[in-house]
Amino acid sequence: MDRDPYGQSSGGRSRAEIAAEVRRLEQLARAMDSLFALPGTSFRIGLDGIMGLIPGIGDTAGAAIALYLVYAAHRLGAPKSLIARMLWNVGIDTVAGAVPVIGDVFDFAWKANRRNMDLLRRHLRDRGLTD
Repeated sequence: MDRDPYGQSSGGRSRAEIAAEVRRLEQLARAMDSLFALPGTSFRIGLDGIMGLIPGIGDTAGAAIALYLVYAAHRLGAPKSLIARMLWNVGIDTVAGAVPVIGDVFDFAWKANRRNMDLLRRHLRDRGLTD
């Protein structure tokens, strides 16, 4: 495996491959957290909040997709401390989202996937693996 100057594995991927993977993950995070604009506002909602309206199944599906983003970050060489922060965001989203009614509102506002992609993007940029 290739390692960046900080000793983090990049999975043997080139900068172009990493950038392509990040773009794909960004699209998924956007779909989950901010795909639709609420008319007349600047507030955006995503599929995570909409799926969360389905009791039981929705929050579980949203958590599974959020955990996939964390797994992808691991594959891209994110350190354990970053993975822990990402898991914390997913945990907050999952636990709070499970609360009836209030959790549904929280699902629309928290945007754990966007937060996690911001963390991953910053990590990769700081390591010189993306622009």
